[in-house]
Amino acid sequence: MEVAVASRALAVWEHRKVVGLLVRRDLKVKYQQSVLGYAWTMLEPLALTMVYFFVFGVILNADRGMPEEAQAYGGFVLFLVAGILPWTTFGAILSEAPRAMLTHSKLITTMKVPREIFPMATVGTKFVEYLLTWPVLLVFVFALGGHFTAMGLLVWLPLAVLLTFMFGLGVTLFLSSVNVLLRDVERLVRILTRLLFYGSAILFPASMVLGSGIPEWVKTLYQLNPLMGIFQMHRAVWFPEFAELTPSALALTSSVVGSVLMLIIGYWTFRRLEMSVLKEL
Repeated sequence: MEVAVASRALAVWEHRKVVGLLVRRDLKVKYQQSVLGYAWTMLEPLALTMVYFFVFGVILNADRGMPEEAQAYGGFVLFLVAGILPWTTFGAILSEAPRAMLTHSKLITTMKVPREIFPMATVGTKFVEYLLTWPVLLVFVFALGGHFTAMGLLVWLPLAVLLTFMFGLGVTLFLSSVNVLLRDVERLVRILTRLLFYGSAILFPASMVLGSGIPEWVKTLYQLNPLMGIFQMHRAVWFPEFAELTPSALALTSSVVGSVLMLIIGYWTFRRLEMSVLKEL
């Protein structure tokens, strides 16, 4: 088993240029007839941030979970931007994951390459788009007085990006293979995406839930969601000195273990169903 996994990993590495070609092709196709082109990757999350800030920050006062001292470092607006940008990437991965194999069906049946390449290309495309949103984030950081530390840049940022990629790839490997055989998966994912959005502390600090009067077992279950800790890490880059805005030990452990397990489960499912998927394609 270990030999087989190693050989497949080596085969994927040898065909890494194919992943790059697929990513470039997908980006070109997506934006070639668009007037604003790649600017949409920045405008969409920016518009979402403004809407959510008005609804949750102004009307619902969801920033009450923010530490008072954090207002001087970007406050609730930077908090929202730092969460919405990576969520936009992950939400796009979830949206396209079920169709990752179906979209490339012709290439899969004609090219002699490891099939893992196609889910990887889907995730890779979204990560390129995520990098293109960083100018928006940096504008907010400098305009609002945000700051960063060595801890944020050298620990939280690499860990957040790595775990997001691992979890996203695991989900894509799993959903892309299962959806070929069971098309209802795509519809279920749409519902799941909404639940995860509101269950991963994107629009409000997790401390609002953890400091509420709900039962302790609910708080524990809440922190076992790997995505909650991952998005807290993305924010901890800019708020590393505030314990309320960084993942707890349980949330951090859940994020790391959950991402590794998701990748293992996704890859195992993908390999297990590979022959059946090829027959359907």
